[in-house]
Amino acid sequence: MLNRIILIGRLTRDPELRYTPAGVAVTQFTLAVDRNFTGQNGEREADFIPVVTWRQLAETCANYLRKGRLAAVEGRIQVRNYENNEGKRVYVTEVIADNVRFLESAQSREGGNASSGGSMPEEPAFGGGGNGGNSARGNSNNNNFSRNNNTQDPFSGDGKPIDISDDDLPF
Repeated sequence: MLNRIILIGRLTRDPELRYTPAGVAVTQFTLAVDRNFTGQNGEREADFIPVVTWRQLAETCANYLRKGRLAAVEGRIQVRNYENNEGKRVYVTEVIADNVRFLESAQSREGGNASSGGSMPEEPAFGGGGNGGNSARGNSNNNNFSRNNNTQDPFSGDGKPIDISDDDLPF
């Protein structure tokens, strides 16, 4: 059996950080994830998926994520239920995240001077397990690709074939 989900979307509001009576941090936020098709009116639709993070990941998300930021969430789907004040059973479906990657820097979102020739600082990737390393990076407009001391972007041909010799291949 497998219960695994990966989502990429934008936060609809700032994360909400709370603590349980035992002092464990928990953060809730909603991720807007675009659908791959358009609706009957020709506009793109989105799903709004509730996400919950716990412990250190919750505090990190509360500190770094903001409304509108692009993020990748990896985790599992959980369905829970409770009885409301009227005695009616309420079902809640949410993603329990164990890994969150910040896919854009605050500078790029806020119109920082990313094109000034330097690369932007790395954005951290946080998770409760797995590699735990920084694998999400900010975009670099530096375009420094060096081969034989030649600075040129090999992907600037707009879909045209790329000239690659056998020496360039790793196998």
